[in-house]
Amino acid sequence: MTRTFKVLAALLNYPTPEIVAAADDFIPVMKAEDLLGKRELAGLEKLSQQLADRDLYDLQERYVQLFDRSRSLSLHLFEHVHGESRDRGQAMVDLKALYESHGLEPAANELPDFLPLFLEFLSTQPLAEARALLGEAAHVIDALTERLRKRDSIYAGVFRALGQLADRDAALADAEVETPANEDESLEAIDKAWEEEQVVFGPDPNAGCPVASDMLNQMALPPDSNASKGDRP
Repeated sequence: MTRTFKVLAALLNYPTPEIVAAADDFIPVMKAEDLLGKRELAGLEKLSQQLADRDLYDLQERYVQLFDRSRSLSLHLFEHVHGESRDRGQAMVDLKALYESHGLEPAANELPDFLPLFLEFLSTQPLAEARALLGEAAHVIDALTERLRKRDSIYAGVFRALGQLADRDAALADAEVETPANEDESLEAIDKAWEEEQVVFGPDPNAGCPVASDMLNQMALPPDSNASKGDRP
């Protein structure tokens, strides 16, 4: 089990009291596995410190403004690959089947391509396989890194870390990322979009989403000495 992926999943989840309470433990966990460089760890430490120190409602508002109100920053991977095409539906089915074949049951209200859920799944896989799977989404990770960097967002550090972890040999050479043309982020446009599609602000803590709760439980376990070698738990 690779706990670095679990921590990154938590950092990209909607801030909850449980995540905030565990924030001080995030960096020690990642340093122990030694998968990230100093620059990447420094960026993650800043975000972890903010989660630990700032008002919860301010953290939640920032998260919603950033990830829920802009399709160009959506944390649903296939949004950037398939958009609203029919191909997205089949991709969802295939990804859900992959999870289930490895014993991970996504919550009923969560889409399989939600990035924190994907990272939760990667944490259960041998490291080499996890990095290869992440490499297949490297084009999306890189696009989101750049978009967040342009906004001077502290969350760009999470995506830089993911970019380092991704196996670039597995990257899809001809993959393209959809870029919403002149995305309207005005309140009027957001209200109209919400009328057409129900929006959920982060995972429902009562729906049994495994990402945050399982990550927090596993953080209490002693470090897996074989994690860096990619062995199965």
